[in-house]
Amino acid sequence: MSADATEDRVLAVLEEDAQASYAEIADRAGVSKPTVRKYIDKLEDDGVIVGYSADVNPKKLSGRTIALVGIEVESGRYVEATRELKRIDEIETLYSSSGDHTLMAEVRAPDGDAVGAIIADEVLPIDGVTAAHPSFLQERLK
Repeated sequence: MSADATEDRVLAVLEEDAQASYAEIADRAGVSKPTVRKYIDKLEDDGVIVGYSADVNPKKLSGRTIALVGIEVESGRYVEATRELKRIDEIETLYSSSGDHTLMAEVRAPDGDAVGAIIADEVLPIDGVTAAHPSFLQERLK
């Protein structure tokens, strides 16, 4: 069995259940617990695994709204604008994008009005940000 295949199986288990114990991962991947520990340490050291997270159902959040916001940024101000966006507490995650928008931000706020205020008061005033387009998450389907 190749090292790549073992690594892929360990990653597959983690992607399915980030809270799985080493024993559970070992059982499901068909390897020993020390092997799991070795591969996870290597994957973290190599930057393949950059963190562990919980999947959240937006409808179950009491008093919270999640919006994905496409943000347009002038190329000459990208680094500075990104640095400023990372400082906004309500931006849970920020991604670079090759799609319709320069950046995609996951914004969490009490409601749609609060998301609008965050965009108007904190995102759009950043030098280099030219537009922001929110999409509100409704129902988790998978």
